[in-house]
Amino acid sequence: MNLSKFSIADVVTVLSALLFGVICFLSTYFYTLGNTGQSFILATFITVFLGGTALGAKLLKRTSRRFKTCFTWEMILIFLNTVFIIFTAYSPFPHFFVVSEQRTEIQGKLSTNITQAENMFIEYEHYAFNRETLYKNHLESVVVAKAINPSEYLNYGFENSSISDDKQIENKMFTIHADLFPTNYSDSINKNGIKEVATKWLSDAKDKIAGGRPIGIVSVVNEIEQNSNDWLNKLTDLSAVREKEEQAENFAYHLSFDNVKKYFTTLNRPTPLSIGLSILAYLLMFFSWFITKRHTKKPQFRDIFCKSGGYIRKETDEVLL
Repeated sequence: MNLSKFSIADVVTVLSALLFGVICFLSTYFYTLGNTGQSFILATFITVFLGGTALGAKLLKRTSRRFKTCFTWEMILIFLNTVFIIFTAYSPFPHFFVVSEQRTEIQGKLSTNITQAENMFIEYEHYAFNRETLYKNHLESVVVAKAINPSEYLNYGFENSSISDDKQIENKMFTIHADLFPTNYSDSINKNGIKEVATKWLSDAKDKIAGGRPIGIVSVVNEIEQNSNDWLNKLTDLSAVREKEEQAENFAYHLSFDNVKKYFTTLNRPTPLSIGLSILAYLLMFFSWFITKRHTKKPQFRDIFCKSGGYIRKETDEVLL
């Protein structure tokens, strides 16, 4: 087809097929929880098939050659397009709208998951500070009772030396703080500590949820539970350290996640909005076909001499003027 004959109506056909394909891409992306390759391949096929059959029917409608054959193929293309868009209008096209209708509930559950992950670091710091306080109290009690119980004094790592007991307590408190808050927990300079990495990810996740970006929301759905459990395991490992004669329990924090994935992987009936948009897309795709005038001139015949004698009339590719 010549570019000069590519009309605005043809542009409408192409754009409507493309937009229909984009919605199918997002729907498949939701359903597969982020399988970009599968979503792209399916959406591309749908776009090319719908756009190609609609434009093909338009071209066949205006042809003046082999009228009957072209008309037959024109009807076949229209039939295939209609059947295919009905099929895709049931699935996958409407799934994007089905998920979007549950957007508020999805955002609420994801926000709850993010909040509990943020609170986990607050709880760990409370846990660590409580351990430091208890340990300091024990150290001070041991120092007070060192004359009565010198063995306990030594078991806690104190030394009868020129270094004062207060200074030794200060050194031990420095050690326990460094053990509970190592540089891999928080690194305000390089921003690569557990806390900084988690805080940044959670902040980005909140932005993605608030912005309603489909691809961004899917990534949060896929990663929030795994990331939160990974951070919890790291905090639990940090809490496993023990100072001399220290009695403590490891950091414990309960994580509970609502099943947000079900909103993306459960297929439901098409919504009224998706049905209306499917019909609109179908009409727009055939807009150029609707406004194209069918060739009305009859084919020209010419007389051809036969060996058996006489003449027959044969349809030519030319038309009468």
